[in-house]
Amino acid sequence: MLRKITISKHQLKHMSQLIHIDPEYKEWIQSLSKRFRQSQIKAAVHVNREMLQFYWELGCGIVQLKAEQRWGTGFMRSLVQDLKHELPEATGITRTNLYYCKKFYLLYNQCAINFPQVGGELYTLLETQNVPQIVGLISAVPWGHHKYIMDKCHDDTEMALFYVRQTVENGWSRAVLLNWMDSNLYERQGKALTNFSATLPAVTSDLAREITKDPYDFAFAGITGKYNERKLKDALLHNMTEFLVELGTGFAYVGKEYRLQIGETENFIDLLFYNLKLRCYVAIEVKIDKRDIGQLGTYVTAVNHILRDPEKDNPTIGLLVCKSKDNTLAQYALESSNQPLGISEYELQQLYPAKVEGTIPTIAEIENVLNDTNAKNEE
Repeated sequence: MLRKITISKHQLKHMSQLIHIDPEYKEWIQSLSKRFRQSQIKAAVHVNREMLQFYWELGCGIVQLKAEQRWGTGFMRSLVQDLKHELPEATGITRTNLYYCKKFYLLYNQCAINFPQVGGELYTLLETQNVPQIVGLISAVPWGHHKYIMDKCHDDTEMALFYVRQTVENGWSRAVLLNWMDSNLYERQGKALTNFSATLPAVTSDLAREITKDPYDFAFAGITGKYNERKLKDALLHNMTEFLVELGTGFAYVGKEYRLQIGETENFIDLLFYNLKLRCYVAIEVKIDKRDIGQLGTYVTAVNHILRDPEKDNPTIGLLVCKSKDNTLAQYALESSNQPLGISEYELQQLYPAKVEGTIPTIAEIENVLNDTNAKNEE
């Protein structure tokens, strides 16, 4: 005979508490949560990819059919009305967005300009050119980001792909993307004068050059008027978060005026960092006037002997950041050194004018004005 078992509320509460401290149960819950979030991300990526594919094909059709020439200036307005009639549930069917679809196709179609265009599909087209990495990058970036990139880059595909790649690698929001584009990161990234190709292994020289900028934007330091090197370095360290952002991904702060005992002499590196991507120390000297780069080379050698672990760390890199440099003299100095060194300039004034709220209309504002104007014309 089966006996009925009665469990009290106290026993249930006790069992519930036991479940929550059971390691296997906690691990299972965490695993389920992780899988759920991953499925959400995969779904969002899939939706974005399909939407970009649709926009690509739409832009391709407008271009290949020479639609605006063929059907006149009112074509875009008619296309919007017809698409809205056929796809009432669809969002983003506006004249502004259609022009972006056209720009989207024209911009990235240049990646496969020598390919005979049959269907013009984005992924088929680019993968045929053996550049599937470009496909992955483009499809991983949201449409809103793409519109900002198109506004900045116009028909410069190389610049556009640079910002696409940076967005994917760093997980930039639209605001961060806009900030970096406004600071002309593309024109500055990897532009320092260096001797990396002659002093570093080929596999790391390109990556090392990419962590440099020229000029560096130190506007965040807030320095105006006269200043000395001490004031500049203190301002940089006081704004360490902004300083690390400007240096780029992978930099970890080690110390200011880092002491190195070289023989019987005490030496002090202005700023010492460690770059996690390159797995190496980076010694940075910040100077107002032109200085002999030989001192920096000595610091780099000393760090290699004193701090670097040959089994874990790559060769140390030195970077001289000064107010101005003589490019020819700097190049000669780099060629004379057997240490991996770079020379860049810095600017204390913003590299771009600050946006005054309300003076520059947003895309949404322009779109609303166009829609209102069209509505009035149709009445």
